[in-house]
Amino acid sequence: MLVCKNIHKTFLDGSDEIKILKGITIDVKPSETLAIVGASGSGKSTLLHVLSGLESADSGFIIIDDIELSTLSENQLCELRLKKIGFIYQFHHLIKELNVRENISLPLMIDNYDADLVDSKTNEIIEKVGLKHRADFQIDKLSGGERQRVAIARSIVHQPKIIFADEPTGNLDKANAKNIFSLLTDLANFNNSSLIVATHDLEMSSLLRKKIMIENGLLKTI
Repeated sequence: MLVCKNIHKTFLDGSDEIKILKGITIDVKPSETLAIVGASGSGKSTLLHVLSGLESADSGFIIIDDIELSTLSENQLCELRLKKIGFIYQFHHLIKELNVRENISLPLMIDNYDADLVDSKTNEIIEKVGLKHRADFQIDKLSGGERQRVAIARSIVHQPKIIFADEPTGNLDKANAKNIFSLLTDLANFNNSSLIVATHDLEMSSLLRKKIMIENGLLKTI
């Protein structure tokens, strides 16, 4: 599902070069789950952004579902992300002017799904994440855990081939974090989606099939 080989990424800080990723190689099979563990500033978020095509690598190559990202135009990358990728951020990035149902249905509407199909798919995922009673609520009326459920539902409503989650439980208390992490893995399994999660939480990472650690821009098995 995902193959990346020898990925490098460097940022400039004034005249200084900061090497964030140093020859990263990863292979994720269809429906496989992977935790990328590391301390704050270790490069976890940058790696997820590069793997998902949100940022470009300086060198190396990334293939998602047999498509090499470097061969795509920006429009084609957007199309790939819309149809094959789900991305969950630590900060949910929901649109506060829209209610729960409208936020979740956005990927389907952008992809010009038929209105009836938008409704049926949105209602199905709302049911799965346990937000039927909140479907018409505005985002500012929800708890932190409920907002993250909306973000997860939005990321998976279009049944992506692969889901990236960047510290998806980082802003939640331990009880909520466990519930959200369990929901995320259950939904990925239900959709047969590959799941890659960046986290500093070793307890949460143990719930995924494979684990690797990023440290000083390099990967280590754990």
